[in-house]
Amino acid sequence: MPQTNAYAWLGQEPAPRMLVQAVRLLGTLETPGTRDNPTILSWADEVGGAVEDVYKADSIPWCGLFMAVVAKRAGREPPRDPLWALNWGTFGVAVPDRPMLGDTLVFVRRTPEGRRAGHVALYVGEDEEAFHCLGGNQSDRVCVTRMSRSRLYAARRPAYRQRPQNVRFIALARAGALSSSEA
Repeated sequence: MPQTNAYAWLGQEPAPRMLVQAVRLLGTLETPGTRDNPTILSWADEVGGAVEDVYKADSIPWCGLFMAVVAKRAGREPPRDPLWALNWGTFGVAVPDRPMLGDTLVFVRRTPEGRRAGHVALYVGEDEEAFHCLGGNQSDRVCVTRMSRSRLYAARRPAYRQRPQNVRFIALARAGALSSSEA
């Protein structure tokens, strides 16, 4: 269930499949402190491969894990090493013009130590200043947040055999602060 009435319409979208799967996970929270949310940890087992060997605590950035489980559940193959958000810049096909509903958006961010890192989420709309993105590890939960357009690294679309009819540009009102760091 979307976190506010502003995004309640997401629950009525019939496609794209990755977006439908992501909406089902809205509200999932990271467990504070030294405990871990068993739901988030189970996603690593579900994704499998090297992910389950690496991902052992929800204190590890998990936006890529969220996207990998959403992709798997939607019948899509995640990119190699999906925990690294910037690797999602190779997922599917490049967006030829502007992002649309359900596209994968990859953003650049700086770690507290000043290193370059990334964040990955799904496009649900945009305003003049930001993309509205549904993703994991956004304020330690699965939610929709606004991401500055200037941070966009890559926009990717699943390689559809037939693009769902509701994949479209969505103009939204500016609401809420811009995210500055998602880890």
